[in-house]
Amino acid sequence: MTTTGSLPGESDLVQVLDRDGSVRDDATVPDLSEEQLVEMYEQMKFARHLDERAVTLHRQGRIGTYPPLAGQEAAQVASTHALADDDWISYQYREHGAAGVRGMSYEYLLYWMGYEEGNGHLADDYIFPMNISIGSQLPHATGMAWASKLKGDDNVVMCHFGEGSTSEGDFHEGLNFAGVYDVPAIFFCNNNQYAISIGRENQTASATIAQKAHAYGFEGKRVDGMDPLAVYAVTKEAAEKARDPNAEPPEDIGRAGRPSLIEAVMYRLGAHTTVDDPDAYREEEEVERWREFDPITRYETFLRDRDLIDDEQIESIEEEVGDEVAAMIDEAEAAEPDPMAMFDRPYETPTPRVQEQKEYLADLRERHGDDALTRDE
Repeated sequence: MTTTGSLPGESDLVQVLDRDGSVRDDATVPDLSEEQLVEMYEQMKFARHLDERAVTLHRQGRIGTYPPLAGQEAAQVASTHALADDDWISYQYREHGAAGVRGMSYEYLLYWMGYEEGNGHLADDYIFPMNISIGSQLPHATGMAWASKLKGDDNVVMCHFGEGSTSEGDFHEGLNFAGVYDVPAIFFCNNNQYAISIGRENQTASATIAQKAHAYGFEGKRVDGMDPLAVYAVTKEAAEKARDPNAEPPEDIGRAGRPSLIEAVMYRLGAHTTVDDPDAYREEEEVERWREFDPITRYETFLRDRDLIDDEQIESIEEEVGDEVAAMIDEAEAAEPDPMAMFDRPYETPTPRVQEQKEYLADLRERHGDDALTRDE
């Protein structure tokens, strides 16, 4: 399938592409059509451009705090391509590229503008609403996968999280139950080297994240998370195993066969969020060293070498992506959500204090109209 190589400071990674974008010796390119190969590039470019625009929007005060994804496009786009359209994705908050593959609309931006309605629409595309609290989605993903197994359907659940989540109890509980009940789940760790300002080496004494799977009775693999072809191959293999009720357990590991832990080794090129200053905890030299593995640059070289894209096509893709993102922003900023919706979801049964606030706001609207809800009083 693939061979192994290394990123800065790393070894024993599944890789297809070298640093310069050439196919490694003895590596096998996944069986994807030319159209699929180009589509993944387009979606990676879309994710990068959306990211750049979102950071600018935050600086202009037009959206709230936003977590940039630059450097992680390959892992998000390629891993989603390896799933079936009705496989569920449970994600943290930085996987904008995964949402983009499933068909992102302006509603996605509404969430980052402060409107919860922007979160709920993702369920239509088999994406569980984003999770801001670190690691708490992992047991939920295990539960969803267990339900899929009990129902006897063919769905896989893939759960995205960062390496910082492995320091949370929810990580261990989620993976432990996944192994015990042999559920069709893929736990996809986006190891971008930093949990905000805390480096990976201060998250765990384990040599790798992937090896933690062995304690729970299933397989863990490490992959170059900045190589879309390697990510696709590893995720596809994990999805096929998760879908197989007769999957063989890993040799000398345990009795579980269907779950997998994938450690995608990558680098967050930008800040943790738009209110973070990465210069306070990492050197620019380190950033530049990892920038040599930029997933878009490497993958573009691969496509050029196969005559699948050229300068003219790239210019056309960039123009199309720019227009699409601009249209999303315009539509999101034109939306007029109902301020009363803020009371709909925090509690199943509103507390007396929340009910009092809701009635106060409703009375204000009745007496003064909708303008009263936006005035600074």
